[in-house]
Amino acid sequence: MRPSWAAAWPVAMVFAACRPSGAPLTPTRYAAAAGPLRADPRNPRYFADSSGRAVYLTGMHTWSTLQDNGPTDPPAPFDYQGWLDTLVHYNHDFFRMYSWEQARWTDETAGDYYLAPMPWQRTGPGNALDGKPKFDLTKFNDAYFTRLRDRVAAAGKRGIYVSVMLFNGWSLEGKGGLALNDPWNGHPFNAANNVNGIDGHVDSLPQGAGLHTLLVPKALAIQDAYVKHVVDAVGDLDNVLFEISNESDAGSLAWQTHMVDLIHTYERTRKKQHPVGITAMYPNGSNGALFASPADWVSPGDSGGYFTSPPAGTGHQVIILDTDHLGTEHTEQSWVWKSFLRGLNPIFMDAYDNQAIGLGARPNFDGTNPQFVAVRRAMGYTLSYATRIPLSTMVPAGSRASTGYCLADTASHAYLVYLPDGGSVTVTLPTAPQTLTPEWFSPRYDVVQVRPAHSMGGTQTLTAPFRGDAVLYLH
Repeated sequence: MRPSWAAAWPVAMVFAACRPSGAPLTPTRYAAAAGPLRADPRNPRYFADSSGRAVYLTGMHTWSTLQDNGPTDPPAPFDYQGWLDTLVHYNHDFFRMYSWEQARWTDETAGDYYLAPMPWQRTGPGNALDGKPKFDLTKFNDAYFTRLRDRVAAAGKRGIYVSVMLFNGWSLEGKGGLALNDPWNGHPFNAANNVNGIDGHVDSLPQGAGLHTLLVPKALAIQDAYVKHVVDAVGDLDNVLFEISNESDAGSLAWQTHMVDLIHTYERTRKKQHPVGITAMYPNGSNGALFASPADWVSPGDSGGYFTSPPAGTGHQVIILDTDHLGTEHTEQSWVWKSFLRGLNPIFMDAYDNQAIGLGARPNFDGTNPQFVAVRRAMGYTLSYATRIPLSTMVPAGSRASTGYCLADTASHAYLVYLPDGGSVTVTLPTAPQTLTPEWFSPRYDVVQVRPAHSMGGTQTLTAPFRGDAVLYLH
């Protein structure tokens, strides 16, 4: 199916009658993955591939990229090839591949909901709460792992990195309060749904929340085997990152740390090792707990200004800054640029023009909203700049720009500055003058204007040649 946006690049052509003079920004991206990622030893705000090239990750993600889901049984198939086409169209190089643990029901919808395939076979004897045969948690469903591998490999051929999600906190408990459609009723580790006598519920915790703790050893052993089987399925691919769980609650920290250590240890026996991440815990999660964890990358929650004026990345861990944990409905394209200029890797949870049926859908969250199209475009624009600038030596240097948003490498004399409100910016350069070329980019109009190179040093004030927010690249 041809997506509705197919003729939209560059989207700014709609402004042709009023756009300033200049050339469109040429979309540039990385070639296919060259070896698994690791923290860049020169600039650990980013990953690097086996060639030593720094890799900036950015892109949209949605809920149906691995398991089909929807109100029919079986759920309608998701157009995965169309999804990859969309990512390439917008010049993205990363997405989170969601995993859902329950076979039926969710607290995000008012009616029945189905998800397929699942990692375990449904052999019986006896029926689960959804009326289908119970799960045998000792028998893997090959269809699930074959699909996982094929889809990750297909993304890699398009130059796209994939965060393989292992677990999902929204599959355990009614975080939205809709107990009638409690996802725990459809979970394989609910005692009523498997033939193995496994019960992931702990009486002192909400619904199935005990499953994402270390309190149920029998369940943990099966989870460990599942994680290793996922690693076996995709661990030879270069474009893989692992994510332990999507928004498990704050009580899951020790369990998530166990899983990080498990993957690190298991992959030491294998040829390739991949980054492992922990994302914001909900409810009651702590960014401090993320930063103190052994994870190679993290996605913070909304405390600390990450959705307004993101603090600069320190390089302690790679930060993949995700609107899923910040407030997707209110995301502006300026947030993408602010995050990029602070040494972060911004990604966007996307309703995907309502092609990802149901899960996560909510009022004012329509993927066709021009505001969200602008966010998609902004991520692609930042990737183009990330592939052009000397990313391994560019560090957040907000004090060098009056707007507070600047990546700088004073040794190679490269400065990337963002002006959220356009107008003028004062940039502080080394005292000794250097011949620099000012390049201005308008995200609104998709126009680049290059000014003549000239000698610059000390404090310089430069004015954008067009209205709206602007990006200045001095090099």
